[in-house]
Amino acid sequence: MTIIIIAITCLLSITAFYNPAIFSRFQFNAYQIYHKKQLYRLITHGFLHADWLHLIINMLVLFSFGQGIENIFLELKYQGIIRYPKLMYGLLYLSSIIIASLLSLKKNKHNEWYNSVGASGAISAIVFAHLFFAPWQRVYFYAFLPIPGIIFGLLYLIYSQYMSRHGSDNINHDAHFLGAVYGFLFPLLLEPKLIYYFINQLTQVSW
Repeated sequence: MTIIIIAITCLLSITAFYNPAIFSRFQFNAYQIYHKKQLYRLITHGFLHADWLHLIINMLVLFSFGQGIENIFLELKYQGIIRYPKLMYGLLYLSSIIIASLLSLKKNKHNEWYNSVGASGAISAIVFAHLFFAPWQRVYFYAFLPIPGIIFGLLYLIYSQYMSRHGSDNINHDAHFLGAVYGFLFPLLLEPKLIYYFINQLTQVSW
């Protein structure tokens, strides 16, 4: 499933690189969504990217963590916790694109010039869903500095919240924050008793 999502995202993003009309038609625009009811933009923007670097980084992170979540969901199936692991993975990914965009929609619904693209909100959800099941697994910050996942997660949320209020770097930090929180909570939507699994993993400190 991860490979399929990456393939579709790359195909659509690269096509949009060379066709501005596609980019304009399917990017996130809060004004168009709210006033003209172009609700499809809530999902389609997650399959577009601003440039090659944006696309490559997001797809590398998705490849790294997405397959891990697929394996975890498959294990949950074997344990009788969920029935359709691929469907649940697809639901996590697609719903997180929407959920991660809701705050931006609320803030910018009257701003016809606000646009956003990228799968970062969904990928944040994938990373934090993985963090739920493996809180002490190391995450490599900037690809070389290992940080325990739970610590990385806390720093990521603090940073995203701060930059949402004070940043001016043209990055949708609201989507990062909401996607991360939603991804962390998603396992509990599948089975609330999984909270005990998280607590058990959290108490087994491993550096």
